[in-house]
Amino acid sequence: MTTTDAPAPRLAGHLLVEALIAQGVDTCFGVPGESYLAVLDGFHEHRDEIRFIACRQEGGASFMAEAQGKLTGRPGICFVTRGPGATNASIGLHTAFQDSTPMVLFIGQVASDQRDREAFQEVDYRQMFGPGTLGMAKWVGEVEDPDRLPEYVSRAFHVAMQGRPGPVVVVLPEDMLTTVTAAPVLGRAEPAQAWPTPTSLATVAEMLSGAQRPFVLVGGSGWDAAACLALEHFAEAWELPVGCAFRFQDLFDNRHPNYAGDVGIGINPKLAARVRNADVILTIGARLGEMTTGGYTLLQAPRPAQRLIHVHAGAEELGRVYDAEVLIQASMACAAPALATLVPPADRPWAAATALAHEEYEANLEPTPVAPLDMAEVVLTMQRLAPQDTVYTNGAGNYSGWLHRFCRYQGMRHAGRTQLAPTSGAMGYGVPAAVAAALLYPERTVVNMAGDGDFLMTGQELATATGYGATRLIIIVVDNGTYGTIRMHQEREYPGRVSGSDLFNPDFAALAVAYGWTAERMETTEEFEPAFARALARATPTLLHLRLDADVSTSRTTLTALRAAAFER
Repeated sequence: MTTTDAPAPRLAGHLLVEALIAQGVDTCFGVPGESYLAVLDGFHEHRDEIRFIACRQEGGASFMAEAQGKLTGRPGICFVTRGPGATNASIGLHTAFQDSTPMVLFIGQVASDQRDREAFQEVDYRQMFGPGTLGMAKWVGEVEDPDRLPEYVSRAFHVAMQGRPGPVVVVLPEDMLTTVTAAPVLGRAEPAQAWPTPTSLATVAEMLSGAQRPFVLVGGSGWDAAACLALEHFAEAWELPVGCAFRFQDLFDNRHPNYAGDVGIGINPKLAARVRNADVILTIGARLGEMTTGGYTLLQAPRPAQRLIHVHAGAEELGRVYDAEVLIQASMACAAPALATLVPPADRPWAAATALAHEEYEANLEPTPVAPLDMAEVVLTMQRLAPQDTVYTNGAGNYSGWLHRFCRYQGMRHAGRTQLAPTSGAMGYGVPAAVAAALLYPERTVVNMAGDGDFLMTGQELATATGYGATRLIIIVVDNGTYGTIRMHQEREYPGRVSGSDLFNPDFAALAVAYGWTAERMETTEEFEPAFARALARATPTLLHLRLDADVSTSRTTLTALRAAAFER
């Protein structure tokens, strides 16, 4: 809806800031650049309504915006300058694409009269980020006319949120931003929602009623608290086991008696067998990508052995990999309430298996003791002491396996998103995501678990946390002196032939202190609990530096065991 009062002429850069405010945006992340000085001036003009968080590197800024999109369900906003700024930001854009996270990346561009000359830092962003099923953005638009800027902003928000959510790129020529315009801003964009048809719902009910070993797999974005509650009611009424796709563990309360565990890397072997042996799988929201399907083995592609019902918001995703028996295009906010209306059969022969699935999940929480530092006990202690609505973040690496296996997420319907983790597998995600969460929700505790290699990719964003007053933020650096995941694969495929995976690390605690943080270093399990309790009690951010033996590879095995098994082959 267009505002009725004609606004006074102002710079297009100021108009852009007004348009963001109209969309409900109060925080933007980015790295300043000369290509969009007029927008920065607009942030100054409207500094009481919106803030610009200046980050230390564009990769960190784009990760923060991606985390903002996950946390709020509306597009996270990132601003970067042309050329190097855009290339640095591409990692967060790719994460948003693979994670189906709504996000808008605004890129300053060279002036219009310099285009197509390979001017200083010039890039054609339609070619670079070109939309497509394997691209980095759902849409790339370049604003040439300042009077159309509100149209582009509105379109960007709609595209980012509708169907399968994802990132959008809006390119801003420098001279366009400094042009005066009287264009009015447009109203707040709300995504169009798609409901499943009565016929498709009847088919779902018929297939589930005729099943002996059904399984529900949930994931993806577009969920809200009401949808998650409806999903819970549906699972309870039908007594169905529910698993969460890779790094979407907070969509269903992990303490619920119907919860079967997470279907991803390091899956509980009993859960993997349960998925393989299911006769009907109802997938709601998940893309069924490589990590969730165990390299397309839990569900064989293109035609799985199980009867597959696939519910997804994006038409382009349905039938893309799997020839499912039933394909339903529906938004999660509509699909879950619709499923909750289905009346279950009186006879539910799978009920005992559902209870057993939860028992097996509970049994998988029992750690195998490791000395001197037991990462399972670290996570269990962390969860026992931290508030229920704590936000947990991580990047990529074997260290995250302990968090995925032993952290029990309360469920989005209770506390919103509490798990921020990249299904894209991007290293360096966890620290910026944690900083963003701490700045967006200062009343909540935020805990990031990072590996040593993972941390040093974006660790400079500790300065951003300090500069903008993040408080209830704790970063746990697991330091084993190696790129652990790569070392694991090396020992499995080329045992004893280590190359390129060793790390030479700084004193992480001293580094954190240099950024104005409190820091502690520990090497034993017993040291962790009092240190974490002290961190929770502080009103300043804390880094805990944990030294872990490199041989402790995952939550299930060691490098020594992997090497021995490889030599036996």
